[in-house]
Amino acid sequence: MGSATGRPDEAPPHAVSVRAFRLGRTPVTHAQYGRFVAAGGSPEPPWWRDPAFDAPDQPVVGVTWFEAAAYARWLTDTLGGAWRLPTEAEWERAARSGLAGAATAWGDALPPGEVPEGPLDRPWPVGRGRPNGYGLLDMGTIVHEWCLDWYDAGYYASSPSLEPRGPEGGERRSSRGGSWRHHVRWSPPSARSSLPPGFRYADYGFRVLRDVP
Repeated sequence: MGSATGRPDEAPPHAVSVRAFRLGRTPVTHAQYGRFVAAGGSPEPPWWRDPAFDAPDQPVVGVTWFEAAAYARWLTDTLGGAWRLPTEAEWERAARSGLAGAATAWGDALPPGEVPEGPLDRPWPVGRGRPNGYGLLDMGTIVHEWCLDWYDAGYYASSPSLEPRGPEGGERRSSRGGSWRHHVRWSPPSARSSLPPGFRYADYGFRVLRDVP
């Protein structure tokens, strides 16, 4: 986990073990989150009815960390099992897909056409690209994805080697992945980002994790 050549908060590289888990193949979509909204679990987030953001297969955006965590709890209540947001360690494990030193979730380079070129005024639909080695789509592209952990730029210096879940508290929650709004629309598996948990942005979404008993 981490990188010796990335930003300072990605250092030092360190070995981490996590238990088995299942991760959503794509970020949660507008259609999937819509069932949660219809059930009264959350108000409609910003951009919900904006024609640039309301396609069923676009990633839902504008959700706070609290709402993303509530959606995972709702899945636990309605589907059974134990659902939650992934930790940074779990997200990075999934993004690396067994390629510990690769620059992208697919290997040394992005697959051709993985990220749209030219100006964009909206996120593209999920699942349009190629799966990584674990069968996951859109890892590190389209939207930043909320993670379970509190964020600490220096956490890696003292991170436990087994099941790290971030510091006990903080002001910002961790996130991973790229953004349709950025000039460079993808991020390496080790790249970290963060945001106060109550903030909403048009390039912030999430995917969910289900624990394996």
